[in-house]
Amino acid sequence: MFDSPQRPFDDNDLHALADGQLSPERAQAIRAQLGADQAERVAHWAAQRAQLQSLYASIATEQLPDVLLTAANRLQALQDRQTQLWRWGGMAASVLLAFGLGWTLHGQWSGQATSAPLPMASEQRFAQQAALAHAVYQPEQRHPVEVDAAQQEHLVQWLSKRLGRPLKLPVLTPQGFELVGGRLLPGESGARAQFMYQNAAGLRITLYLGALNGAGADETAFRLYADGPVPAFYWLDQGFGYALSGSLGRDALLALATAVHQQL
Repeated sequence: MFDSPQRPFDDNDLHALADGQLSPERAQAIRAQLGADQAERVAHWAAQRAQLQSLYASIATEQLPDVLLTAANRLQALQDRQTQLWRWGGMAASVLLAFGLGWTLHGQWSGQATSAPLPMASEQRFAQQAALAHAVYQPEQRHPVEVDAAQQEHLVQWLSKRLGRPLKLPVLTPQGFELVGGRLLPGESGARAQFMYQNAAGLRITLYLGALNGAGADETAFRLYADGPVPAFYWLDQGFGYALSGSLGRDALLALATAVHQQL
């Protein structure tokens, strides 16, 4: 889209300005119109960004977990196949690719290569992805989240912008869980957010959320997904999917999911 320096600006533009994502002309035009409060906010966000980059600079030199490296290599290979298949056969070939993607990811996570995967509804795939994301990040001690609870305001603003709707952080202190922080994750139909909580015993739960395209209903009751590495209660509300995952009993996890739902 053409980036006109003269068009009006909003909070998204201010975030982009702080993140250095605007063209020089657009950035200069906005800076010329900033009030004192707006300029202070932009400076504050830019300082937070610099602090976060400095805090997590060591991550760039760390080796990724084997499961993420394997998944990334497989997905890159599939992307390369997609490009070639479109050249060969257009839409018909893409159907073959979709089948291959389901087969490959099934083998990646279940280790079963002797039978084709059964079709799974989009809501169930969402819950499966939530459980897998929980299993990957909850054991982490140094970097369980991208932005910790001390930067809660920035965390909510950042993820709200990336997911395209205002997000709200549920408070689970009455249930014995404190916010650890959150991170941005990829999903089938766009960005996903993961918020992590921890109790005094060190047990962690994660709330996974994001837009869910192709869902059959705008709102659903709680459903239990129990086929992943940890159980997850998931539900839909106004086109958004939510899944709460953790190594808890059914009743305890349901009580926490209910507390989350009541606050969203």
